[in-house]
Amino acid sequence: MLPFHQVVRTDFEAVNARIIAELHSDVALVENIGHYLVEAGGKRLRPLLVLLTARACGYRGEDHIAMATIVEFIHTATLLHDDVVDTSELRRGRATANARWGNAPSVLVGDFLYSRAFQIMVALANMQVMRIMADTTNIISEGEVQQLVNAGNPEATEATYLEVIRKKTAQLFEAAARTAAVIAGAPGNAQTQLASYGHHLGMAFQLVDDALDYSGDATSLGKNAGDDLAEGKPTLPLIQVLKKGTPEQAALVRDAIENGGLDRLEPVIAAIEDCGAIEYTLDMAKGHVQKAEACLATLPPSDEKTALADLARFALNRSS
Repeated sequence: MLPFHQVVRTDFEAVNARIIAELHSDVALVENIGHYLVEAGGKRLRPLLVLLTARACGYRGEDHIAMATIVEFIHTATLLHDDVVDTSELRRGRATANARWGNAPSVLVGDFLYSRAFQIMVALANMQVMRIMADTTNIISEGEVQQLVNAGNPEATEATYLEVIRKKTAQLFEAAARTAAVIAGAPGNAQTQLASYGHHLGMAFQLVDDALDYSGDATSLGKNAGDDLAEGKPTLPLIQVLKKGTPEQAALVRDAIENGGLDRLEPVIAAIEDCGAIEYTLDMAKGHVQKAEACLATLPPSDEKTALADLARFALNRSS
């Protein structure tokens, strides 16, 4: 458990218990896959964001536990669907659900998690929360489709890439912070600022993730280095080589994006390093972290506010 988890440790344990309880199903395969995913661990940053934000806003009720569970179920559902689309075999250092059980069960259990999240949401009986999450899941789906369309396309621009990660990743971070502020009854301006915090945190998180794909190792990442290249994803490090690299480097990356595969991983990584593409990507992430921290000015001093600032810095400095 990381230091910022400790600030809301009791709440975090309550979320873990709620997750297990909500995975109950009369269908054994649903529970088997659900528990397999939960036991894989992970940082659970999105539910943590709900807990920290609600408490930082002075909330003393219990609805944030349900909201954190909702956010985690939606995130887990998107991971299940992602892994099927990407034919991924490794996540968090273990075989993906689709590698172990097959594509069809993974997709259907992802659907179960989505629908269970909305069942919990209806029980909260908060129309604003339901509107935010309905919009959020729709936007995430758009981002997934956009990413699929961009796969294998070396003409994808930096702007296109940023739009995809805004929808695919940052949107759920934003929704986590915004719904927590709503549940806490925070003023409208505070809700807006905290939603912006979540947006910038999510952007930084994904930018760092995409940088690590070409600078980390499989043990620390919990996935194979170069997975994005194998899937032909034109992420920012590759786009930067296409913009700033030599004609030879650009041609190498263009061919790698169009054809996928890892046979050119080493020269692609060399080109990325030569162009300073990792530094460029991390500098952009740093800018989002600074903006995220500035958004916290609306909150009164508290341990939770400090933890939110620490969480933003962690997103930038993590190695996995």
